[in-house]
Amino acid sequence: MKRTLVKDLRENIGNVVMLSGWVHVRRDHGKIIFIDLREASGKVQMVALPAHEDAHAVAMSLRPEWVIEVSGEVKKRPEKMVNADEPNGDIEIEISEINVLNESETTPFEISEDSISVDEITRLKYRYLDLRTERMQKNMRVRSEFVRNCRDFLNQRDFTEIETPILTAATLEGSRDFIVPSRLNPGKFYALPQSPQQYKQLLMTAGFERYFQIAKAIRDEDLRADRGFEHSQIDIEMSFVSEGDVLEIVEKMITVVVESMGYTIKETPFPKITYKEAMEKHGSDKFDLRSEAEKKAGVLAYAWVTDFPLFGKTDEGEWTFSHNPFSMPKNEYIEDLLSGKNIDNILSTQYDLVCNGYEVGGGSMRSHRADILKAVYKVMGYSEEETEASVGHMLRAFKYGTPPHGGIALGIERNIMILTGEKALREVQAFPMTRGGVTAVMDGPGDVSKEQLDELGISIKKKKHD
Repeated sequence: MKRTLVKDLRENIGNVVMLSGWVHVRRDHGKIIFIDLREASGKVQMVALPAHEDAHAVAMSLRPEWVIEVSGEVKKRPEKMVNADEPNGDIEIEISEINVLNESETTPFEISEDSISVDEITRLKYRYLDLRTERMQKNMRVRSEFVRNCRDFLNQRDFTEIETPILTAATLEGSRDFIVPSRLNPGKFYALPQSPQQYKQLLMTAGFERYFQIAKAIRDEDLRADRGFEHSQIDIEMSFVSEGDVLEIVEKMITVVVESMGYTIKETPFPKITYKEAMEKHGSDKFDLRSEAEKKAGVLAYAWVTDFPLFGKTDEGEWTFSHNPFSMPKNEYIEDLLSGKNIDNILSTQYDLVCNGYEVGGGSMRSHRADILKAVYKVMGYSEEETEASVGHMLRAFKYGTPPHGGIALGIERNIMILTGEKALREVQAFPMTRGGVTAVMDGPGDVSKEQLDELGISIKKKKHD
């Protein structure tokens, strides 16, 4: 008999079906045994009666999280047994046969309950069990639906999905790189990408005009609830567009996607506010425009923040970029940049998308001229030789007809945090790291053998602590 999914049971009332899944809970009511079966599409109550002697005997031995295969008739529950709070609360399976596919030890925490209060180390050590819980299943499915809908939206508008490399060169993008030693080039290192920034600009030079990918961004930065070593982003770049064109298509995508998922947006078009106005009015460029009633109702309040300064000061008082060095200044400030004047007042074409107090996306129009990119590096104190070493490949590309272009990266985890009402990235990632940077389940980082280090020409020295 072919397996029937729980979500399709209503179409099979009166029929004998075969189900497979996990024992969610088991309840003995004298001679009658009730079992809730859980699988990916839902849960259903089953009942083992003494009349089916063999099945009843097996049912008595079952324990939570055993994997079973069950045959039985789909029946309407008696009126007094209907549970209106459950999706399948008016039907049940009268079991005629049970086959145990795999047993389970007692789990370290209850799968039938929310795991939010369980110790983080335990949750992540047994993440595959944590992911069985109802809340985590929902979060992963919301994430999948959001990404799928964004991908469909972009595919329908002639964007080309292109993957960019994971092993690349170190870049100047605001965070520390994770580096990877090269066996074939002793003493040299790859870097894991902080973003696909330079590659997507090169794809615009290559003439693709509309690009996107679901990209990994990997950054060695301090960990907190809404930031991790790695995250995923919906990365978008477009040629022959203005800032308004990028904002328009991204706003349309977000509106179509989240409303199709059943969410309510406070205001469209999204309000637009300059960085200066945001700081004066809200004291932050990551603000929440909702009323208390709207917060309780789960309303989404999106807004654009524009006109960021192109440069900021480091702790040492040196100039550095505010977002990344590839952002285009606003047209009226290009001459100031090229002549090295009025640096503290130069505004960029950078823009952020904020929602409910979080930044959920950021981008800009990009430098597509070598003289502008060189000028940015010069302001930051780079010599011509240092600039060539850092972004010489970009400068060469710009000599071959790079079109005006701009784009954005939307953080998937940040967006899903907001949609699900979660407060930490790890609640919307399948296998996140702990707050201490330890990987889930596999317990990395770990030691490597002396043979591996010797092959790479690496020796380990003890780090001196202050």
